[in-house]
Amino acid sequence: MFGNKKDKNIGAEAAKPANAASRPSPGLADYVSGEAKEFNRNLIPHLPHELVGGVIPHIPGTEEEAVWNAASQACGTEKIHFTYSIDEKRIWYLACPSEELASYPDSWCPLATALPGNSEYWDKETVYLYEQEGLASALRWDPETGRMQVFLGASRTILPRVQSMDANFVTINPEVADIVLWRNRQLKTEKLSRATARMLVLSGMFVALISALVLLYSYVAVNMINRDLASVKLQTNEAANTLMVNAYNAMQSDTIKHMVRIQEILDGLSKLDGTLVRYEVSGNRAQWEALIPPAFVQPVQQRFSVQVDDNNEEKDNRIRVKGNR
Repeated sequence: MFGNKKDKNIGAEAAKPANAASRPSPGLADYVSGEAKEFNRNLIPHLPHELVGGVIPHIPGTEEEAVWNAASQACGTEKIHFTYSIDEKRIWYLACPSEELASYPDSWCPLATALPGNSEYWDKETVYLYEQEGLASALRWDPETGRMQVFLGASRTILPRVQSMDANFVTINPEVADIVLWRNRQLKTEKLSRATARMLVLSGMFVALISALVLLYSYVAVNMINRDLASVKLQTNEAANTLMVNAYNAMQSDTIKHMVRIQEILDGLSKLDGTLVRYEVSGNRAQWEALIPPAFVQPVQQRFSVQVDDNNEEKDNRIRVKGNR
């Protein structure tokens, strides 16, 4: 049993040198909220006095919510720190009440590295040990049920109990293990709120700066551009005059003049028993034709200055006369 422990420790140390251990780095939320410089990369290992663990089914997209619900029920409070890993369509988690970390704000739990999928995990037949300041913890899987079990207590109690088990066991070395960060929903929500507020402020400042630059450019353009108002005024006056002339010409009409002329001809012909048969306007001249009795040809010639076609008699013996004006 002790030989197996020694072999696995040697293998772990050979596979992961001390300088290859993974250390945490700021996330996107830290950069957006402006807290990347305050991010502590040198976390200290700490074993909480109250530590629970368990396994729940994995539903993609709901990992953190599911772990928080299960861990808060196990701890009896919603204010918890937790961590988890995903393996074989199941979520394996460890959690503790947040008040356990009141004196260790920048800490991590080395036992979390033994969760399936993490750096110190070998297999489920192995028992994982971590001891610190007289407090020891052990992580094992029940060979009959396959459920994960977490043992926590004084070293003098836990170590003999674990060593009596018929299983291999590995002592976790926090110096070579990859650091696994605690998660806290409330702290994460507050950080995202700060990041959102900072982005809104920066976006508002950027929009205000762009607006100020546009206004400045407009002011300079209005005051620096050379404006030739004389030519603009001349073109405007010419366009206005042209428009007035076109409007005047459009309003001019000879309709009234020709209607008066037609009425004058009709009045004269009605006294002579004549008939107006054509009145045609061509350009500025008007041509008309009328039928009158032969006896009234001479008076019509004197009054209207018409031409008489002596050879053009109509069926009713009237004479066709033509007038121009």
